Amino acid sequence: MAKASRGILIIYFSFLIALMLSVMPLPDNLQWWRPEWVVLILLYWIVAFPDRIGIGTAWVLGILLDVLEGNLLGLNAFSLTIVAYITLLSYQRIRMFSWAQQALTIFFLVALNQFIAHWIKGVLGVSVQTMMFLVPAFVSALLWPWLFVLLRGVKRRFHVV
Repeated sequence: MAKASRGILIIYFSFLIALMLSVMPLPDNLQWWRPEWVVLILLYWIVAFPDRIGIGTAWVLGILLDVLEGNLLGLNAFSLTIVAYITLLSYQRIRMFSWAQQALTIFFLVALNQFIAHWIKGVLGVSVQTMMFLVPAFVSALLWPWLFVLLRGVKRRFHVV
């Protein structure tokens, strides 16, 4: 198998794992603490390979996530596409940031994803009336440094180029 095709398979496999983690059952009291796995993995691969992973990938992942979660079709696709676009505009800066700055940037990008989804759900009349929907952004930002190191190791181990 060619190195390029093996690399893209590793990326797709990481997206599959993120999708599975996003719908994995959790106890009710832990639902708010679930990191936004799909957003985190997508952001990593956009920063690592902005020429290969972008808005189209974000849209497809969003549609898959909508189907898996039973959301309005296009809800996650729209929010992930916006976040991917902003990340594509600033990936060079994100690469140069310290761990703390990257985590803060991830917090804002995941929070934007959450705000867009919350806003659309509010328009449809199914929103949550608390700010608890931002907890996953906080958890995702705390998880970012370890996930970054893990995915960078995977990238190097499997020679994803």
